[in-house]
Amino acid sequence: MLIEEHVQTARDFLTAADIEFAAGDRLRGSEKMWGAASHALMAVAQRRGWQFGSHGAMRNAVRQLADESGDDSLRGGFAASEKFHANFYHDFMEMDDDFDFSRDVVRDFVGRILALMDTDTNTGG
Repeated sequence: MLIEEHVQTARDFLTAADIEFAAGDRLRGSEKMWGAASHALMAVAQRRGWQFGSHGAMRNAVRQLADESGDDSLRGGFAASEKFHANFYHDFMEMDDDFDFSRDVVRDFVGRILALMDTDTNTGG
């Protein structure tokens, strides 16, 4: 998949998650939240030439991005997206204030990650 396709997929998944949650489908919405976060991260990792083909590689990319940017909120954003990923399989999240807060955290994470597309510190970009 091309970098631009990952970016668009991330954005599309955020929209799709809203639709799924509005319809009451927590499972599909949760997986779309995870998908948005992971595709945003894959786009940045691919742009920088980093590994992104496994969950562990994506976790490492988040750590490196957080360290480089000085933005530790990226770690929390990834953790919130992992919570939605787990919810897809185990359906443990209730649609309450914590749920809404977690959705906002993932949305913010996706935005912050995509904003790093053109700030590659490894190439001086």
